[in-house]
Amino acid sequence: MATSAQIWSEKIVEAAGGAVQLVKGGDGEPLLILHDELGHPGWLNYHQALAQDYTLYIPSHSGFGDTVRQEWIMNMRDMAGWYLEVLDDLGLDRVNLMGISLGGWLAAEMATMSPQTFKKLILVGPAGIRPPTGEIFDMFLVVAKEFILKGILDPDTTSEFSTICPDEPTPELVERWEVAREEASRMSWRPYMHYPGLSHLLHRLKTLPTLVVWGKEDAIVPLSAGQVYHENIQGSRLAVIDNCGHHPEIEKTEEFLQLVKEFLAA
Repeated sequence: MATSAQIWSEKIVEAAGGAVQLVKGGDGEPLLILHDELGHPGWLNYHQALAQDYTLYIPSHSGFGDTVRQEWIMNMRDMAGWYLEVLDDLGLDRVNLMGISLGGWLAAEMATMSPQTFKKLILVGPAGIRPPTGEIFDMFLVVAKEFILKGILDPDTTSEFSTICPDEPTPELVERWEVAREEASRMSWRPYMHYPGLSHLLHRLKTLPTLVVWGKEDAIVPLSAGQVYHENIQGSRLAVIDNCGHHPEIEKTEEFLQLVKEFLAA
């Protein structure tokens, strides 16, 4: 996870009843980033770019990475409630919030519970909504490496693909992936990767500026789910990036950063 100019640090903090792994870096107002279903992938180019203007807070969810599992957390609503206490204990309020895939679903749940806690919301290919057209890809039908590959439209032109998915992953990385998949299964198996009530609760975000970012060729969560998010969050913007799969922050970093920076600065 090293960079040429490392501006981040990683530590264990005590919050919401247990140890939480936290990566923090950058300078400026806080931006909380919630990782996807395979855990924090390491400090990537988009982190480095955003850290020039924002202080990034990247916690690992309960049971992911080195964050202690809270046994009572059995679904995404539980996780969202727990995370709000984490923010209380970290002294974070009126923060910008970004969630990616599973983390996007989690961000949406947190924001519907407590919209006043957040300044702006960015959802990147979030799960959480049952797509009216197509289906959310079942990550448990394949091994973790195949799942990552499925989410990237063109690995050969994605410069950081080998960073998030090495040809020969270490045993430690494989174990982290499998633990993450187990935790994702605990929270999202039935119904798979969505909560039927979320579309109705999204109406609570009518005063929270929201950007929804989607890859047009997303093979994990269909674009139709993004349209539901957009339609149910009054005033939101849906930005669709062409020739891009499930991870615009990695596949189309420059386009992604332009969208995010303009949104946060407005």
